[in-house]
Amino acid sequence: MNSTTKLQPSASPSLSLTALAALGVVFGDIGTSPIYAFKQCLSAGASGEDVFGIVSLIIWSLVILISIKYVTLVLRVDNQGEGGILALLSVVFPEGRQKESPRMAAIMTAVGLLGAALLYGDGVITPAISVLSSVEGLEVYSPQLSPWLVPLTVVILAILFAVQRKGSGSVGKVFGSIMLVWFLCLAIFGAVHLAQHPAILQALNPWIGLRYLSQHGKATFVVLGSVFLSVTGGEALYADLGHFGRRPIKLAWHFLVLPALCLNYLGQGALILTTPAAVRNPFFLLFHGPALLPMVLLGMAATIIASQALISGIFSLTMQAGRMGYLPRLRILHTNAAMEGQIYIPPVNAVLAAACIGIVLGFRSSARLGAAYGVAVTLTMLTTTVLFFFACTKLRRWPLWQAGLVCGIFAAIESIFFAANALKILHGGWLPLCIGGLLFYLMTTWKMGRQIILGEMEHATPLGEFLESLSNNRSEHRILPERCPGTAVYLTSSRWLVPGALVQNLKHNHVLHERNIVLTIVTDNVPRCRGESRLEIETLPMDFYHLIVHYGYMELPTMKRIIRSAAARDFDLDLKTTSFFLGGQRVVPKKGSGLPAWREAAFIFMSRNGQRAATSLGMPSDRTVEILWEAEV
Repeated sequence: MNSTTKLQPSASPSLSLTALAALGVVFGDIGTSPIYAFKQCLSAGASGEDVFGIVSLIIWSLVILISIKYVTLVLRVDNQGEGGILALLSVVFPEGRQKESPRMAAIMTAVGLLGAALLYGDGVITPAISVLSSVEGLEVYSPQLSPWLVPLTVVILAILFAVQRKGSGSVGKVFGSIMLVWFLCLAIFGAVHLAQHPAILQALNPWIGLRYLSQHGKATFVVLGSVFLSVTGGEALYADLGHFGRRPIKLAWHFLVLPALCLNYLGQGALILTTPAAVRNPFFLLFHGPALLPMVLLGMAATIIASQALISGIFSLTMQAGRMGYLPRLRILHTNAAMEGQIYIPPVNAVLAAACIGIVLGFRSSARLGAAYGVAVTLTMLTTTVLFFFACTKLRRWPLWQAGLVCGIFAAIESIFFAANALKILHGGWLPLCIGGLLFYLMTTWKMGRQIILGEMEHATPLGEFLESLSNNRSEHRILPERCPGTAVYLTSSRWLVPGALVQNLKHNHVLHERNIVLTIVTDNVPRCRGESRLEIETLPMDFYHLIVHYGYMELPTMKRIIRSAAARDFDLDLKTTSFFLGGQRVVPKKGSGLPAWREAAFIFMSRNGQRAATSLGMPSDRTVEILWEAEV
């Protein structure tokens, strides 16, 4: 009995263990930025005074944008525990509130979608610059290895994307431990060099950074674009809120990650002051003799972990966008039966892999990649600030002046960073902007096209009216006692209209099953649905039933899960005796109206190449009938 009592607390992870686990996922991106951020700031050459100002700017960017904005404020705005820009958008402008101010809701929805789309641009460059910068540490260890840096980076990225189908569950168990060692090494070796030149502590004074900006004028814009590389993991931090919760993230940030980053940047600054020649790679030159090679290998492991976390985040973002109606169905595989959030999307993985490897082969160094990195992230941060302003006024009930002051400060800083990063556009910054712009175009095109098709469906017969007419003329449509045995399930996206597949089946076959179920799957404006709110069951005339199944935008509905939900409500639904009827549209261009010509081709391509509903829901192929008809857009 006593032993049982002692084991009970282990049933749920402690706060410290959860914070440890968060190190590998939440802070992977921002935790590996010291490898390249400070080096990039010094790429144009820097004097001793410049080092004080640059270190000050980096540290206070971390404090203002990460500690205050994200960790202290933005993490408080969540959708049932889930974070990220799409979750923030769904909280600030849910469907019900969109009708109150449709114009503003449409603008803010576009802003949120743009921010989400730009994260894909970040997702392409982050693995490339992180892994390449860590591999470049081998050049410090042995200059003879220089020709092998790019090939080795390509091999690591290829392996990283190849193992995605296996899932990150088994590797994820050691992510936190590796990152704990990483952050401790950042802090320890940074502190060693700080002790050798303690004058660098002057950089903790924010006026040092402001003085640097005032003295160098327009020239500081180039440096600011590189300073921003130190805070690019802020959005990833917010997006991973649902995996670990607010308290573990705050604990890990304030007591380990922020101190380790500050000590390391101070240490790099101290190294430059004592050894100016270290400007070629100040991070890896912090480590002397036998410590260098282990730190290079540890850096490779840390950047792989950071890349893995971002790739997983892109998978989750894609699933959210699809469930919210901004992307077509894609093939989504669950890699861990015990953990719902671990998914793998083959087409997204293939595109990311090709893009990352192509970027490495094209840019060939972290310095050149740094010139392309940061533009998309600044815009994403700005969109988060705009949406957070509405969250403060609408949800938190802040006074308008207070929300405007706080968000105005963040927006001003981020706007300056964006202006600085805009200088990179001609030097590669166009790449993430083009990727984000393409995703924004595809998401808005898909949403507009689906709205046109759904608008045409509104002219269909209401379900109640259809059943009433069927009852009054049952001899014409249903011959008794010769009726089709078993159960038929008709899938429809509308809660009130008769499914098109039902009308077509009745029209051509002139029979109905003994029991008929109209199934509607609804994506609610929450991450996950629980308990009784999952399933609504309505008994209708003529042996009809209407099942309305609710899912959150973070969930993936399948027929097996729907059947389990029905069984929990004592509603019998047996796959072996059930036939499934789906209606689908073969999209064709509409002359004179509908989608603009420059969107038509993209929508038709996506609709014809998206995953079929039967496959997505896991319906048995030998018991599924799909009826197609033309739909104009």
